[in-house]
Order: sequence, then structure tokens, then C-alpha cells
Amino acid sequence: MAKKKGGATTRSGKKKVCIFCKENVEYVDYKDYNMLRRFTSERGKIRARRVTGLCPQHQRETARAIKRAREMALLPYIAGR
Repeated sequence: MAKKKGGATTRSGKKKVCIFCKENVEYVDYKDYNMLRRFTSERGKIRARRVTGLCPQHQRETARAIKRAREMALLPYIAGR
């Protein structure tokens, strides 16, 4: 990590690539709960875009699919209780 003025540090590294764009996925399916589980934490929270590496459009679609899967009881709202 390189030091900047004022003590802040910058991270240099490889940018994450959106896996949906890489695989040319048109629709994020809420029924594919094994794939959606990768984008939730162990507590059941939806992970942030900077953590998952998704583009903005696919992050929105993934969040919507996770919420639909929770409504259909395919994914838990809260885990670890």
C-alpha cells in the first residue's frame, strides 16, 4: 500500500470483474438459490458491490432476486439464531 498525503493509504490491486457480465447472463434467476447464496453473508445480509465485484446493474438485479428468494422461503432472512 502506498502512503498518500495526510496519512491515507491507497490499495493497488486487480479490479474484480462482474461474473454475470463475463458469462453473458441476461437474467438473475431467484430460483437459483445456490448461486445467490454466494452474494449473502453467513448472517443472511446482502453483500456490498465492492465485496462481490458486480457491476451496478447486476448488483441491483441480484439484490432483487435475493429478496424474491427470501419471500419464497428459498433463502433465510436471518441466519445463525
